[in-house]
Amino acid sequence: AATGDEAHLSAVIGDTGLAFAKDVLIGEAVRSLTPLRLPGAEKAFHVPFLGGIRAAVSNITLFHLDVGDDSVVGLGDSALVVVVSGITANISMAWSYSYYSWYFPVEISDSGTASILVQGMEVGTTMEIKNYNGSLALNATQCGCSVKDLVISLDGGASWFYQGFINAFEDHIRAAVEKVIPENIIGSTSKLDSLLQGLPRSVSLDNVTALNMTFVNDPQYGNSSIEFDISGLFTSTVAKTSNLQKHPQLSLSCGGASNMLLLSLDEDVFNSALEAYFKAGSMHWVVDKVPDQSLLNTAGWKFIIPRLYWNYPNDDMVLNISMTSSPLMRITSEKIGATINADMIIDVLHGTETVPVACISVVVSASGVVEASGDKVYGTVGLDDFSLSLKWSKIGNFHMSLIQGVIRVFLNTVCMPYLNSHLGNGYILPVVHDFTLKDVHVVTSTEQLMLCSDITFANASRLAALPVL
Repeated sequence: AATGDEAHLSAVIGDTGLAFAKDVLIGEAVRSLTPLRLPGAEKAFHVPFLGGIRAAVSNITLFHLDVGDDSVVGLGDSALVVVVSGITANISMAWSYSYYSWYFPVEISDSGTASILVQGMEVGTTMEIKNYNGSLALNATQCGCSVKDLVISLDGGASWFYQGFINAFEDHIRAAVEKVIPENIIGSTSKLDSLLQGLPRSVSLDNVTALNMTFVNDPQYGNSSIEFDISGLFTSTVAKTSNLQKHPQLSLSCGGASNMLLLSLDEDVFNSALEAYFKAGSMHWVVDKVPDQSLLNTAGWKFIIPRLYWNYPNDDMVLNISMTSSPLMRITSEKIGATINADMIIDVLHGTETVPVACISVVVSASGVVEASGDKVYGTVGLDDFSLSLKWSKIGNFHMSLIQGVIRVFLNTVCMPYLNSHLGNGYILPVVHDFTLKDVHVVTSTEQLMLCSDITFANASRLAALPVL
């Protein structure tokens, strides 16, 4: 059952990504299937002049699988189909043989081992991925196995004499392989299902915000890709954010490049993060050091705002900056822009007192670019324009044109570098441990930012044991 939330983040796995996932799954399936114990068997029959004969095979173990490159992955309306052909396998077993006849009152027996070469094996699996209460549920709806040829070679005892009798067990071994392998694949699928349902629905970035990773609706199957829709909005751990509405689904494209994975983030994702930080009270900044420290002394403002200097001669100042609303981000194909509304209160350090003397409303327009490397995204921002208005003053009215040059220098030399120092640290993308994004490039379109990437897998542990960041 799907949730009623809107999707703001989409992950599209393309044909190369599906091929990568297929190879990872096949590799993990081979490891889970080897070694694999198959059921033994006994046969008893009567032969004229010889009497009763009993033959048995036991300790039948499939210990090696060679998959090769003959495998395909296909997409149906609501399922993923993986077919692997041309598989060879090696099986070991023990055999025993005995008979008793009234001609020979002593039981005659023999035993040994055998090696079996399985050729031309084909395995096909159909898997459905559904949305179950905001998580992904994986179910193997069909799984089949067929064996083309078996070559049984006996060792020990008079194996040359008994080869024909042991060949009578060929049908049993073939049937056992064709039954047990699908059963174990379905069992392995249940472990992968547990992994998917155990993916966190919320990823905390810090003590203020968390990313909502709830899946929305069932996956959408295309001709050569699967799209997963995720809520993707940031939530505050201390304040509730507003319900942002998603724009209509846009066509997702990596600009013609063939990548394994495409992550599409609506601008609402970024705006929800900004809103979460704003409502948590994190967008407040006290400036007491600047490159030109004279700007934070009333003497530096002597000819700009004379009354400030007359009332508080040679006193130091601090700038108390607070956002008045959550910054608003806009994404276009040309750039990523933001509008920031803030109040800047001028505080004078007069003796032991901190005296607020004026409040200036500042509206800043900025734009920047986003880059990605590994599992992190980085950003840089620059000033486009700004406007000023006097909100209140205890030192008389003064025209904003008088301080516009000083504020421009302040924004370019203090505010923008401060923002870039945080954006330059990068933000980690939530990915499954041992999977790494490779050759990431960023594409922007109207109201969307897309990360196009390939994936590498450090095959260090079984999929069922992979933790999630």
